[in-house]
Amino acid sequence: MSESLIHTSQLCFAWPNGQIVFDQLSCVFGPLRTGLVAPNGAGKSTLLRLLAGHIEPMAGQIAVQGTLAYLPQHLPLTLDMSVAQLLGIAVKLEALAAILSGNAEQALFDLVGDDWDIEEKTRAGLARLGLGDVPFDRKLNEFSGGEIMSLGLAAQLLGQPDILLLDEPSNNLDHQARQRLYQVLDTWSGCLVVASHDRELLERMDQVAELNRTELRLYGGGFNFYQQVVRAQQQAAQQNVNSLRKEVKRDQRQMQLARERAERRASNASRNLASAGLPKIVAGNLKRGAQVSAAKSNEAHGAKVDRTQARLAEAKHALREELCSDLSLPATQVPQGLIVFSGKSMQVLRDERPLFGSSGVDLDIRGPERIGLSGANGVGKSTLLQVIGGISHFTAETICRGSGRVAYLSQRLDLLDAEASAVENFARFAPTLPAIERANRLARMLLRGEQMQLPVGLLSGGERLRAILACLLHAEPAPQLLLLDEPTNSLDLDAVGQLEMALSAYRGALVVVSHDERFLKALNLTRRLSLVEGKLEECRHADC
Repeated sequence: MSESLIHTSQLCFAWPNGQIVFDQLSCVFGPLRTGLVAPNGAGKSTLLRLLAGHIEPMAGQIAVQGTLAYLPQHLPLTLDMSVAQLLGIAVKLEALAAILSGNAEQALFDLVGDDWDIEEKTRAGLARLGLGDVPFDRKLNEFSGGEIMSLGLAAQLLGQPDILLLDEPSNNLDHQARQRLYQVLDTWSGCLVVASHDRELLERMDQVAELNRTELRLYGGGFNFYQQVVRAQQQAAQQNVNSLRKEVKRDQRQMQLARERAERRASNASRNLASAGLPKIVAGNLKRGAQVSAAKSNEAHGAKVDRTQARLAEAKHALREELCSDLSLPATQVPQGLIVFSGKSMQVLRDERPLFGSSGVDLDIRGPERIGLSGANGVGKSTLLQVIGGISHFTAETICRGSGRVAYLSQRLDLLDAEASAVENFARFAPTLPAIERANRLARMLLRGEQMQLPVGLLSGGERLRAILACLLHAEPAPQLLLLDEPTNSLDLDAVGQLEMALSAYRGALVVVSHDERFLKALNLTRRLSLVEGKLEECRHADC
């Protein structure tokens, strides 16, 4: 693989509403594996789209050497697309099949080119990601979100690019699929830029790049080293701020003392001059001289205070902004023992075959239970959540739902109207809530004023998730049961911690699907269930 390089010079980009994302950003990516980190909305996905040529900068230049492949966070797919179409090999496979059936048209040979072994090469690439036996004609609507992400990665790797740009590639992947992803990236020798909040993935990088509006700060080493450096820098910056605050107070006190001394000297001098019997002109000159001297002293002290305050302002600028959000949930109380949901012999057909074994699955949710649901990609975890929420076609011997509202968060983040703003979407979910209160609750989800007014389709994945959470959790009436499908996928690391605290304080029933074991442990789950070969099993240990 040839040496690859990306270079941006004075890159500028803003959204149509004037919100500036990058202002003269210059950066270089060489043949290293780089983890890209930043808070939600800082522009990680936007930068990758710019580098990939999917959107154009307002100003500045982007130079790319080598072939480039880009895997977005949300694949622009139609669910009736086949695996072969996603992989970009459908036309060649059809041409090969026609040739093998006896058609000797030259156009078919031109389509195949030198790729007579395209099927074997593709199978080998899919096998690295655990998908070697997937039928090429299978439709994407038959796959889980994790499987689709793996197929998308396989499609980019087939072209053997020099440069690989990945946006949250471990989203929706189960444990085994994540390990296979890590193995692929561990052996990558070209230029890799991956935006991710996956701490294990970031730890495997050669360097971590922290993005803001005007610069990209590079830290050699993995995520743990990056955290240590940032923590040390933050502590040093905070100590500098504290020291300068004391210095400002000291300078202000000295200026005040000097002013008081000057006033006392002036008062004493006036009395002495009056008692000395000097001519008025001489006494006036002496008094004016004392006043000029006092003014100069005051000016000098004031200038010193100004310089120290300027240093303090600069030191504060070096401090990182600590985002403080209040992801508080509505006060929902579910009595112990109340039947929130009960289903017996629940079954869903996939390709006319039962998904949940021969006899279906049973599940009871009583009171404020907190259930973690795990299982490999494709076993039906998301489908089971949809059955519980009543939004999927299914059969059951019996089904019983409580009278309280159910809130369902899907992996696809497609709940809201993409062309409407967060404020407009929120109004549909909570129509009687005053507009100012809706804005306040969005603000508590760390959505700023300009972000609230943007079409939801222009928000980052994390910002969109915050907007969806605000709408779901504060809808009228408040939910008694939360169904969360990979809720941390699009959140930055700080926001994951905030969501953990909010859900820990939630007093309703909860079913969550997540492959983030740290997140699950923080929720104080009361039950762990696992879908294995169509059966729903109780887990007796965390790694189920």
